[in-house]
Amino acid sequence: MAKILVIDDERAIRSTLKEILEFEGYEVVTAENGKSGIEKAAEGIDLIYSDVKMPETDGIELLTAIKNDDKLQAIPVVMISGHGNIETAVEAIKLGAFDFIEKPIDLNRLLVTTKNALDNHTLSQKLGEKNEEIKKLKNLVQKREMIGKSEAIERVRDIIAKVAPTEARVLITGQNGTGKEVVAHLIHDNSPRSTQPMVEVNCAAIPSELIESELFGHVKGSFTGAVKDRAGKFEQANGGTLFLDEIGDMSLAAQTKVLRALQENEITRVGSDKPVKVNVRVLAATNKDLQTEIAEGRFREDLFHRLNVIPITVPPLDERKEDIPMLVDYFAQQICKEQGWKTKSFAADAVKALQNRTWKGNIRELRNVVERLIILSGDTITAADVQTFA
Repeated sequence: MAKILVIDDERAIRSTLKEILEFEGYEVVTAENGKSGIEKAAEGIDLIYSDVKMPETDGIELLTAIKNDDKLQAIPVVMISGHGNIETAVEAIKLGAFDFIEKPIDLNRLLVTTKNALDNHTLSQKLGEKNEEIKKLKNLVQKREMIGKSEAIERVRDIIAKVAPTEARVLITGQNGTGKEVVAHLIHDNSPRSTQPMVEVNCAAIPSELIESELFGHVKGSFTGAVKDRAGKFEQANGGTLFLDEIGDMSLAAQTKVLRALQENEITRVGSDKPVKVNVRVLAATNKDLQTEIAEGRFREDLFHRLNVIPITVPPLDERKEDIPMLVDYFAQQICKEQGWKTKSFAADAVKALQNRTWKGNIRELRNVVERLIILSGDTITAADVQTFA
């Protein structure tokens, strides 16, 4: 049975709408003002009818609050008014109202609008569930792979296999382009949290003045531009995994708050004094020597020890060159598939030439070179092609 909320400061209007809608088989709850309506909207409501003109919080303010709330914004809202005009109706629709009805309310219009709004809400919910299913299937299909059989990479695989089923925090270190993100995804994908979200934060890409809001969220009005409440990455990852990439670039102020979140399993949004409980597994990665950063006062030692429960160092490509043939073959197949081309092959002398190079950019650089060779060379890539284009 659909549950409908009627919000109007006139008792007679509330009672009339309640009686009509209940006669049609709907469950109806009422509220006499916008403030009370917002509170009742969180009680599993499927449709809201709201008057426009009300004391304190009016209908437009209520509509704005509903549409700015991540948990409530999917509820269809129909505005009703005895002072209707085109401008008000247009404003309501722009703000996300499903429809606008003038008083006195026509019975047929009311029932048709109710059916359409509820049908639309049901369809939206089903599409949302289907999209989530598709997202989960894509995640299963797109699981990362660690390519190679070298002793160095087998050691990393062994640690991943042991640590993934646990709740232990992991600190992944290594040069840029070695595959630290792949290691983090493999840990998550093989953990009990694999069906829950893995949320990634590139700490180096977020300005220091915004990192706290990004991680912990904020409340409306807490700073210029904070037009609505927003959940941070910790809350988004609740039940799953939070991957803090390039954590060595995080500001000391943000490090202090992360440390507190790890100690107490709770965060506080910027501008709020209400703690929020979170249940996340934290994985972190960096290309920096954190011991040096600690010695120079740029990284908290206590946070380092909180994160460094299980250390994993991803080896540079120059220390696992025996994996290059497998990597080249893997990237060639992947790139050609993406482009819709027949897979190109690499001659033995081309692979040997690639093994003889120094790879400062590691696997990321190797993939770029393979893509360049595939685009610029013939069906079979030779050592001459490597010398010319790589």
